[in-house]
Amino acid sequence: MTESLQAAAVRVPCSTSNLGSGYDTIGLALDRYLDMRFEPGNEPLHLIRDGTLARLAVEEREDYGAVAFRKVLEAHGAAVTGTLHVASDIPVGRGLGSSAAAVLAGHDLARAALGEARSDESSFAAAYAHEGHGDNAASCLYGGLRAVVPSSDGPVILELDLSPEIGFAYAAPSAEVSTQLARDVLPPDVGHDLAARSLGRATALVRGLATGDPELLRIGIEDELHVPHRLPMMPGAYNAIGAGYDVGAWAVTISGAGSGLIAMCEPKLAAAVADAMHEVFSNGSDDPECVGFATVPDHEGLRRVS
Repeated sequence: MTESLQAAAVRVPCSTSNLGSGYDTIGLALDRYLDMRFEPGNEPLHLIRDGTLARLAVEEREDYGAVAFRKVLEAHGAAVTGTLHVASDIPVGRGLGSSAAAVLAGHDLARAALGEARSDESSFAAAYAHEGHGDNAASCLYGGLRAVVPSSDGPVILELDLSPEIGFAYAAPSAEVSTQLARDVLPPDVGHDLAARSLGRATALVRGLATGDPELLRIGIEDELHVPHRLPMMPGAYNAIGAGYDVGAWAVTISGAGSGLIAMCEPKLAAAVADAMHEVFSNGSDDPECVGFATVPDHEGLRRVS
């Protein structure tokens, strides 16, 4: 017996992650969104993509959100029919957690279409299994600043304090960076001395984010685990970082695996910092794929909408 489906819609924020020394651990939800809506029908599932997703040459069976949606329905014995509308203003392949947002959206939308309550634990598990780490998924799902730490019983999600005195600016070149390629360039092993330095910097990062202390943030975004290996993959990144500092940024580093940069500064300077970094990346062109904007934290996370 198959289950009947109902119309449903969800919205999921993007996320920046790593923030320097918080590699694969810390994520922050920001105010760019993926919206996914389902309309019941009798025809096989039809996927419509808009916004930053419109240009993707990916079939429905390979679309992260559609795959997650279909998987939940099939597990419940429901016929996978109807129309799936997905619209996003999250830059794709630029370090803002677009894939984690898609998986979370597809998973919870399917539950909503089935008339079931949210199951954040299973939604997070689905995104964690897809990503291999939970920093983006935790912040997209719950909002705010989150850390995901390992335990003998599985990953544990921690809510971290975030000072309202920190502004955020983002910019990215038109070139994307594959997450898999960004992982492939990392060394397989690191020394104990580097690991110890990284622990100290991560401590400074968490404290700096909680207090808005510029010096602690500057120390906290310093990194030897991933940033030095990934920056050369991002055209214009070194100069863009310098431009951000020139107009008053406290700290600038790679957002996620790249190719975007995330900067922390006084809130009133966020737009100027974003513009300065964007100007370097665009190099005078009007390429719409090259982006830069001030952004603020999203503290709500995934939500169902009417």
